[in-house]
Amino acid sequence: MTMQHEAFSVQDALLTPSEVAQLFRVNPKTVTRWARAGKLSAIRTLGGHRRFRASEIHRCLEEMSGEEPAS
Repeated sequence: MTMQHEAFSVQDALLTPSEVAQLFRVNPKTVTRWARAGKLSAIRTLGGHRRFRASEIHRCLEEMSGEEPAS
C-alpha cells in the first residue's frame, strides 16, 4: 500500500451511524434524523445503508467543541 493510498483511506474512512453516534454521544436514530434533515451528509451503500465520511464527522466535532456555550 502506498503512502498516498493510506492517507486517503484513513481520511475518507466511512463510519456507520452507530460509530458516529458514539462519537457524538447520541442514539444512532438521532444520527439518522440528522442525515435526513441534511445536518450530516451521508453516502448510501448498495444495500441502502448510510455511511458517513470520517473526515466530515471529525470536522463537525471540532466545530462543535469550538463553540461557546450559550448563557
